Amino acid sequence: MDHERALKRPFPGNKLRWRKGGGGTDLVYITARDVMDRLDEVFGVSGWQTNYEFIGGRMICKLSVNFHGRSCEWITKSDGADDSNIEGAKGGISDSLKRAGVLLGIGRYLYHPNAFDEHRQPASWATPEGYDALMEKRHGKEEVNEKPF
Repeated sequence: MDHERALKRPFPGNKLRWRKGGGGTDLVYITARDVMDRLDEVFGVSGWQTNYEFIGGRMICKLSVNFHGRSCEWITKSDGADDSNIEGAKGGISDSLKRAGVLLGIGRYLYHPNAFDEHRQPASWATPEGYDALMEKRHGKEEVNEKPF
């Protein structure tokens, strides 16, 4: 499985967390540790790095990944977050990492309006197995049989 597919692969249901958002809507999310675990799985512990800066009242995470294992091929994505109401500055650090991870495709499917129904049940493509089947159909079986990481 290539890096992009591995990054975008949905998380198992036991990794998903839910909370009430504005207007009482249900919001689904993953934790910063889930993002770190996905980065470790795809790139190894030495294949990604972060750099944090506090700019304009926001914590900015610069998340860099090494797609090809060569020192000259680092790609960086950045995003920021305010301090959270629950964890203050630590929440801002975690949220900025999660937001930068979304720029690489990690958990981006969670924002799709049809990913979950009103009972919090995922669409088939929003599960690891359904995603794998869809990618197999699109790209052929030979890629699915490769080791993912």
